Amino acid sequence: MDPTTDNAGPSGDPGTARDALEALRAEIAKAVVGQDPAVTGLVVALLCRGHVLLEGVPGVAKTLLVRALASALELDTKRVQFTPDLMPSDVTGSLVYDTRSAEFSFQPGPVFTNLLLADEINRTPPKTQSSLLEAMEERQVTVDGTPRPLPDPFLVAATQNPVEYEGTYPLPEAQLDRFLLKLTIPLPSRQDEIDVLTRHAEGFNPRDLHAAGVRPVAGPADLEAARAAVAKTTISPEITAYVVDICRATRESPSLTLGVSPRGATALLTTARAWAWLTGRDYVIPDDVKALALPTLRHRVQLRPEAEMEGVTADSVINAILAHVPVPR
Repeated sequence: MDPTTDNAGPSGDPGTARDALEALRAEIAKAVVGQDPAVTGLVVALLCRGHVLLEGVPGVAKTLLVRALASALELDTKRVQFTPDLMPSDVTGSLVYDTRSAEFSFQPGPVFTNLLLADEINRTPPKTQSSLLEAMEERQVTVDGTPRPLPDPFLVAATQNPVEYEGTYPLPEAQLDRFLLKLTIPLPSRQDEIDVLTRHAEGFNPRDLHAAGVRPVAGPADLEAARAAVAKTTISPEITAYVVDICRATRESPSLTLGVSPRGATALLTTARAWAWLTGRDYVIPDDVKALALPTLRHRVQLRPEAEMEGVTADSVINAILAHVPVPR
């Protein structure tokens, strides 16, 4: 996504909406250095009404990235630090007794927002992890038998530390499959890290995005118009078959104990469609599928222990499959 406008206001027109969403990269770059692929992934997830798993070591600006995205889109955001003693009600909300009315009233939890940053989600027990499942899948929270709808748009950006597993509760496959994308947040390059330190030396405050110059360049109306346009993006039978062949190949790979499910194949088709629209086309080509294959599929496969010991990764297996599955002409 290359910015084509410096300051596009919320509109609702599909063409203007694309320009506004493309401008996000330039706007977020005022606060976050060198994380363009992650920005693109978050925008794709918003267009597809999906959720994102962010994996990276502490200190690579995962929280700042989500906050900057929310500011540039005029969306509400909340952050929850997941800990071993966090209860489900701490996320979803609970009934609170009001002594004045002598009645119970619902106190919404932090999940009632547009962008929820679930920080270190693998540090909390499965019971609390599962409290997010209904919210992610049904976009509602049920407390005391009463369903309460969540705002729209709604996206969960959950983070996990890839190098520290002591005292963690790995996400089960069923919950991993609920995330549309898994984005890896790498350490910055030498030049990017110099830029980060230079900004801090000049007085940059990551807690004050307004002072950093981050301004709204798109809004909910643009997202709604973009989603409608993405839904009209053409997918040929050949592209559908290509996606199916890729996913079926993961189920036959000798390096994997678990391949991509039909839900994963649907996710890949959906993300490729959004990417095609973002790049200015109203139809999907094989390159769109290839571009989104890794972030869409890497968390939906499971390596065999012996393959893992040999240094094989989910990304390397998927790349090998992409190199061997025939591409439609």
